[in-house]
Amino acid sequence: MALRNALMAALLEGEASGYDLAKSFDASVANFWMATPQQLYRELERMEADGLIAARVVQQEKRPNKRLFSLTDAGLAAVHAYTTELPSKPSTIRDELLVKIQSVDAGDAAAVRAAIAERMDWARAKLARYERLQAKLLDGRTEDQHLAGAEHIGPYLTLLRGMAFERENLAWGETALRALDLRSATGADRRAQARTR
Repeated sequence: MALRNALMAALLEGEASGYDLAKSFDASVANFWMATPQQLYRELERMEADGLIAARVVQQEKRPNKRLFSLTDAGLAAVHAYTTELPSKPSTIRDELLVKIQSVDAGDAAAVRAAIAERMDWARAKLARYERLQAKLLDGRTEDQHLAGAEHIGPYLTLLRGMAFERENLAWGETALRALDLRSATGADRRAQARTR
């Protein structure tokens, strides 16, 4: 998926500055797409040059002027065309932590355990942020009420996927830590280390 498709999806919510889009990516779009602010600004420039977005300048006192971006008719047509394309192959996992876990029998189990615990801390923090966003989106309504009446349901559906992903990260982390603890208790990791010497 191209960054421009994710940016166009974010702009469906309405006009936004590059700064607003960076915050939006961090708060909501980050549950399915990561990008640095520099990448966002470069892509916004390309999208404007391609006629997919238009910018208007807002004069500000005591601050630099800001540019607000919105989708053009060509941008809306590009979003529509993108949604009709068959998706590419499902994404695959490329995770350095999993390589370390694959190597744990010959490695430092305590260091791997600490890395898993750190990953779980990140997952908890992201899940808490997503849950705050969910409460804000629902604004006192039930999920069904929100889905039936919201102007846009895409952000909510992607948020649910991000929440499920972080919950799975936590469940997997608990399983992995329990397995390492069992292995440590039985001395299996010491035997494995002896075999590698």
